[in-house]
Amino acid sequence: MMRILLTGMAGQLGSELQQTLAPLGEVMGVDRQGLDLTQPDKIRQVIGEFKPDMIVNAAAYTAVDKAETETELANAINGTAPTIMAEAAQQLGAALIHVSTDYIFDGKKNTPYTEDDKPDPINAYGQSKLLGEEGVLKHCDRALILRTAWVYGVYGKGNFVKTMLRLGAEREELRVVVDQVGTPTWTGDLASAIAQLVQYLKSDTLTGIYHFTNSGAISWYDFAVAIFEEAQEIGFPLQVKRVVPITTAEYPTAAARPAYSVLSTRKISAVVGNHPSHWRTGLRRMLKQLYVQNE
Repeated sequence: MMRILLTGMAGQLGSELQQTLAPLGEVMGVDRQGLDLTQPDKIRQVIGEFKPDMIVNAAAYTAVDKAETETELANAINGTAPTIMAEAAQQLGAALIHVSTDYIFDGKKNTPYTEDDKPDPINAYGQSKLLGEEGVLKHCDRALILRTAWVYGVYGKGNFVKTMLRLGAEREELRVVVDQVGTPTWTGDLASAIAQLVQYLKSDTLTGIYHFTNSGAISWYDFAVAIFEEAQEIGFPLQVKRVVPITTAEYPTAAARPAYSVLSTRKISAVVGNHPSHWRTGLRRMLKQLYVQNE
C-alpha cells in the first residue's frame, strides 16, 4: 500500500485532499500544529519517520499582502520548506507533488501562460513560491510542480467566494476590481486532479511543471457578480443590490497583483485525457455544498 504524506491537511485544499487521496493508500496528514514548516529539522524528522512513497505539499503561506512585510516567513514556508521536502524525498526515492501559483508570473501577457513561460513574480509572495519551485525541481528527480490559481472551497478560513457571501449578506453595494483577469479554481476539482496525478507519479510517468485550473477566464468583478447570481438562486441570504466595477488603482494593496494570470491547461489535459470543467460549474457545486453545510 502506498504511503502518502499530506501537508496542510487542515487548509481548504488539504481538507479536500484527505478525501480524494484516502482510496489511494495510507495517508498521514499533518497541519501546522503537527509540522511547523519553519523548522527544517522537524520536516526531515517527520518525513524520515513516516517514510512516505509520495509527499503532497498543499501547505503554503498565502497572505499575499502580508508577505511584503513578512518576507522571511513567506520564504521559509514557501521556499525553504518545499526544498527540504524535495531533498528528503530524493533520499527515500519518493515522489513529490508541490502546489504552486499563477502569481509567479508578471501578468503582462494577454494569452494563457504555458509551463514554458518564464516566471517573473511582481510581489514577495510570488517570489517565495518561485523559490519553492526551483528548490523542488533541483533536488528531487520525481517531483511535479502543479501551478493553480484563484483557489476557493468550502473548507479553510476564508477565500474570495466566502468573503463575497459574507459582505453580500451585510451590504447593498460592493466595489470589486475589474482589471485583474484569471481563472477561479474549485478545490474539489483541484483535489481530484491531484489524486489522478498521484497515480501517474506512482509509476514514474510524470515529472516537471503542470498547470491546473478550471477552464475559462474572468475578472474578479465578473466572478463576484456570478457568485451572487448563483448564491441567490440557491437561497443564500443576501442584501447586495449593486456590484460596482473599479480599477486596481482605485483599490490599492500592499502587494502588486498580475493583471492577467490565466494558466494554459493544455498540457495536463493531454495527460489526464479530459479538459478541466468550467469555473462556473465548480462555483455552483461549491455553493451547493456550502449551503448544505450551513443549514
